[in-house]
Amino acid sequence: MPSAAHDDDRPDELAEVAFRHVADDGSAGRRWWDANADEYLDEHGAFLGPADFVWCPEGLREADARLLGEITPATRVLEIGAGAAQCSRWLAAQGASVLATDVSRSMLAAGRRYDEAAGVRVPAVVADARRLPLPDACVDVAFTAFGAIPFVPDARAVHVEAARVLRPGGRWVFAVTHPLRWAFPDDPEGLTAIRSYFDRRPYVELGASGAVLYAEYHRTLGDHVADVVGAGLALDRVVEPEWPAGHDRTWGGWGPVRGALLPGTAIFVTHRP
Repeated sequence: MPSAAHDDDRPDELAEVAFRHVADDGSAGRRWWDANADEYLDEHGAFLGPADFVWCPEGLREADARLLGEITPATRVLEIGAGAAQCSRWLAAQGASVLATDVSRSMLAAGRRYDEAAGVRVPAVVADARRLPLPDACVDVAFTAFGAIPFVPDARAVHVEAARVLRPGGRWVFAVTHPLRWAFPDDPEGLTAIRSYFDRRPYVELGASGAVLYAEYHRTLGDHVADVVGAGLALDRVVEPEWPAGHDRTWGGWGPVRGALLPGTAIFVTHRP
């Protein structure tokens, strides 16, 4: 992993990996994605495609799942934590009016090289998911596929903002690491639980300076539901994609060995009443 930088621009080498509570306001995620955008897309870009809507490592596609509901040219869609905006490009190609947002300027910039290949360009704005620069009730659908929520300590703030910008009846759909997966090692063949499902300490990578280089936050299924309900949203369903036959790709803790027995992704479909 490329090292992060100190304020004096010297690299801060990775010194420790741990599960512990740390002082992080979510800015560690922005710094990590800014530093690792190209590396991430080099590794996963071909699987995600330049203009495809893949919800998760299991390969579930919106073209098949239709979790966002009916999308028409009149549908105003917001992608939160868009990364390189692959999902937004796919939606734009279906005729939707789409805005992509991400906290990482580098991820959005890296995604621009997909525009020509896809023949589709969507508007993109650098924005923290907890403080969206949008008026109230301005979109019909909002979604994120593994964006924003795992990388901030206050996920409920993301749901509150999603609820705020949705029109009444609008849909908010988000995909996250399945909470059960957190108890197992980051090894797609590891089938022995190594920590408590209820251990909510985040996974962190710390630099030699003591700075947080990367942080990913675990929430139980009940935590996710409480965050959704606390934001004033209604939960419609939870989708747990099964590992498809013949899919042999591994991605961190996702792979065919574990995927045959345990869920790796949870997708929450909600709406603003």
